[in-house]
Amino acid sequence: MKKRVLVSGGAGYIGSHVTVELIAAGYEVVVADNMSNCDMTCFEGVKKITGRDDIPFEKIDCCDSAAVDKLFSDYAIDAVIHFAAFKAVGESVAEPLKYYRNNLLSFLNILEAAKSHSGCNVLFSSSATVYGEAETLPVTESTPRMPATSPYGNTKQMSEDILRDVVFATAKYDGKDGQWPVKGIALRYFNPMGAHPSALIGELPRGVPNNLVPFITQTAIGKRECLSIFGNDYPTADGTCLRDYIDVVDLAKAHVAAVSRMVEGKMKEDYEIFNIGTGRPVSVYELVTAFEKVNGLKLNYKFAPRRPGDVVAIWADTSLANKELGWKAERTLEQTLASAWAWEKHLAENA
Repeated sequence: MKKRVLVSGGAGYIGSHVTVELIAAGYEVVVADNMSNCDMTCFEGVKKITGRDDIPFEKIDCCDSAAVDKLFSDYAIDAVIHFAAFKAVGESVAEPLKYYRNNLLSFLNILEAAKSHSGCNVLFSSSATVYGEAETLPVTESTPRMPATSPYGNTKQMSEDILRDVVFATAKYDGKDGQWPVKGIALRYFNPMGAHPSALIGELPRGVPNNLVPFITQTAIGKRECLSIFGNDYPTADGTCLRDYIDVVDLAKAHVAAVSRMVEGKMKEDYEIFNIGTGRPVSVYELVTAFEKVNGLKLNYKFAPRRPGDVVAIWADTSLANKELGWKAERTLEQTLASAWAWEKHLAENA
C-alpha cells in the first residue's frame, strides 16, 4: 500500500513543488491550505504536471485544532510535511504577534494530531535563519544557533525545539493510552528560487514580493518600475549580501528523500536536522546580473538602505544531507534563473 503524506500549506510555492515530486516518487498526497497567501494557480498546475485530477485538497486553517484533528481522522497519514506558516522577515519585525500566533499554533496542532493518531513522521520546514549571524561559514548542522534576527527566524528556532522535545517525550509511548511516538526531521533550507521546468508552477506572491527573484522577474516584465537592492555597504566583495540560492525543484526532491528516510525506518536518530542548500555563496548583485545575462535582459535597479533582519552572509555545508539523504543540489544557477523568467512569462500570457 502506498504511503500517504499530508502537505500542510501545500498549495503554496514550495508545497506545490514538493507535491509534484512526492507523487512522482509514488506517494499518495493530501494537500491542506487555508489559501491565505496563495490561490489555486499552483495546485491546478500540480494536477496538470502529474496528470492527477484526484489529489485530495482540504481547505483548512492549521490554527484550528479541531479541523486538523479531523484531517488526521479522515486520512491515514504516514508523514506530514509542515509548510503552513507566514514567512516574510520584514513583516515579522513589524507584526511579531501575527507570526508567533500563526506559526507556532499551527505547528502545535499538527504535532498534537500526529501523536494522537497512530503516530506520525513529521518533517518540519525550517530555515537557515536559525543560524542568525553565524560566526563561521559555511554553516553545518552543528553550528551554534545564534539569536534570531527576526520574529520569523525565532518561530523557526522555537518550532525546531518543540519538535525535538515532542520526539523525545513521545519515544516511550506505545499507543495503549491513545498516544503514539512521533519522529521528526527539520530541514534547514536556504534561499529557494526558480520554478518547475514546465512553467506550470512557481512563486506567486500576493502584493509586494518578499523574496528577491519574484521582484527581479516582475521588474523585468514591467509589473514593477524598479528593483531595489537592499544594502550595498555590507562587508562583502561587492557590498551586497551573500546567500545560498537553491532551485525549488532540488529543494522539493530533498523533502522526498527525507520522507523516505522516515517512512522506511532509516533514521539514525528519532530527531534529525539537515541543511538543504547548494553550498555556494552568491551575492544579491551577482544574482541580478546573472539573471540579466541568462535571459538577455536589462533590469532597472537601484541600491536602497539595508532591511531590518537581514544577515550579512549565510551559506550551507550540505555534506551531511549529501551523505545521509543521498541527495544533492543539481540544477545550475542559470537553469534556475531561466525557469523563473519562463514562469513569469507564463503568468503574463495567462493573465
